[in-house]
Amino acid sequence: MEHSLEEKALDLLLTALKDRGLVKAGGKQRTDSTRVLAAVRDLNRLELAGETLRAALETLACVAPDWLTDALPVREWAERYGPRTDSWHPPASKAKRAEMALVYGRDGFALLEAVHSPAAPVWLRDLPALQILRTVWMQNYHRTVTEAGTEVKRRESEDLPPGRLRLASPYDTDARYGLKQGSWWTGYKVHISETCDDPAPDPADGEPAPRIITNIATTDATVTDAEMTEPIHQMLAARDLLPAEHFLDSGYPSAELIVAVKRNFGVALVTPVLLNSSPQARAGAGFDRTAFTIDWDKRQAVCPRGSTSTWWSPASQRGTPAIVVKFDRQTCQACPVRDQCTRSRTGGRSLSLQPRERQEALDQARAEQTSEQWRTKYGTRAGIEGTIHQAVAVTGMRRTRYRGLPKTHLEHAFSAVALNLLRLDAWWNGHPLDRTRTGHLVRLDLSLTASPEVGAALSKGLADPGGCRSDCGARTIASA
Repeated sequence: MEHSLEEKALDLLLTALKDRGLVKAGGKQRTDSTRVLAAVRDLNRLELAGETLRAALETLACVAPDWLTDALPVREWAERYGPRTDSWHPPASKAKRAEMALVYGRDGFALLEAVHSPAAPVWLRDLPALQILRTVWMQNYHRTVTEAGTEVKRRESEDLPPGRLRLASPYDTDARYGLKQGSWWTGYKVHISETCDDPAPDPADGEPAPRIITNIATTDATVTDAEMTEPIHQMLAARDLLPAEHFLDSGYPSAELIVAVKRNFGVALVTPVLLNSSPQARAGAGFDRTAFTIDWDKRQAVCPRGSTSTWWSPASQRGTPAIVVKFDRQTCQACPVRDQCTRSRTGGRSLSLQPRERQEALDQARAEQTSEQWRTKYGTRAGIEGTIHQAVAVTGMRRTRYRGLPKTHLEHAFSAVALNLLRLDAWWNGHPLDRTRTGHLVRLDLSLTASPEVGAALSKGLADPGGCRSDCGARTIASA
């Protein structure tokens, strides 16, 4: 890790596979992400404060016991911070929990003051546990000094730093709180990319190459999928393994990314985009934006009734470049189909457009994803779910074994190598990777409809009491 060689094993394997023609640039790939639980316990804010302070005291008791004895009431604090926070239950009362949080806060500030006092050894304040204590206290508490004295208060939810900056554990400073599809966790996210080329139409051309994992990317839990779209393509480009088509779910793309990835990498993103969210589009009635003709060169729009816009102005909406188009108020008020076009009672119809290249790419993507042909093609993406399942079941990727992002990524890179080797072994030896369990009733039905050879093998398996297991049918079919 000190020399940035976390992915060296994966790079060497992919290079060897490229030399043998088993993986190459172009073709199709698919990518998806899944959550990774950190190798630390989930802590709420009260537990985080107590455990962070306890970890700092444990460190000081180990490296500077004499100083700690003189600086703090060790016996009193040992009763309060000796046990780990997961060995006892916090008070059920909300008021008592709030008071406990303030006690933690005051004690934490007292310890920090003692460590930064002139009488304390300077090197104490540089200890990682003390640096973490200082950061956690800055993020969760604030202190006000008045004539009456010093008042410690706990920060309210709206006063907390962004989740990307907020520490979730004193033992893993890279882990963050994450949310995906309504599920919260503490830890990381991993993005897995693999090949998914179609098998050769002629069986005589040989067995299709196995699905090969071409990239693995690990982030903290707060990084969105869209933020990783370009970095993933940069990693694939560095390996000379950029696909021609990249299948992604709706969390990865935006109009800007669809254009940028095509322009910078020559890769077409096959992914659903968000549909038009205008009231007309949601209702499926009236004139949504697609009913208007946009003349980009003349910088104007024409409505379904033939009226031309009178206002075209670049703008910024939520930090994103946009174009606002407006129609004349008097023209819209006199229009007989006004109710199908705008809900404004006094103004005219207005449109919000993205810059031309992005808007045209977005319109094309929206039009394509409504066709049955596109849906059938996009079905290729679903296979990445099986890869994630294999990674979780075989390598235990759901929970990291190590603390810290670099070590977690190293583990994921080795997991990708292991999965590739398992797939290559199965492919070279003709062993199926799937171990689908088939019940006895289903196997009986298969034996009645299969070829005589397969049917005989299935019937033999059904009649063998010693072989009566829920997954033996799958193995019999595969071997036959």
